Amino acid sequence: MGATSFAQASGGCPVGRAHLALVPPYVEPRPTVAERLGVDGLRLTRRGRAVLVALVAVLLAPFATWGATAVASAPGAGTEVRVHAVQQGDTLWDFAAELAAPGEDLRPVVSRIKDLNDLDTASLRVGQVLLLPVE
Repeated sequence: MGATSFAQASGGCPVGRAHLALVPPYVEPRPTVAERLGVDGLRLTRRGRAVLVALVAVLLAPFATWGATAVASAPGAGTEVRVHAVQQGDTLWDFAAELAAPGEDLRPVVSRIKDLNDLDTASLRVGQVLLLPVE
């Protein structure tokens, strides 16, 4: 009995084939971006990288500063005001009725008083000092 038949009879690998292993089939590597663009072999130098960074910065600068610009206008005409200390029962609507022309809508006048005094709401406190336009 030869060595080959003994190894096969014992359930092992045939003698002389134990060193072989399965290898997956050869797969062609995917082309790189440079190969697909046709610039394979070109390298970006230090100066080229600096130029590229500067170009990107110049192109993106308007977008970075887009919301950061402010436009100044001429100062508005001054408003002559009188100072009034709020009494019990005073409301912005009462003050607006005094300032508005007969038949005029009071809402814009109330809004103007609120803007003039930097008020968020129409509620007032006794003793609060208000600036009321003189008209």
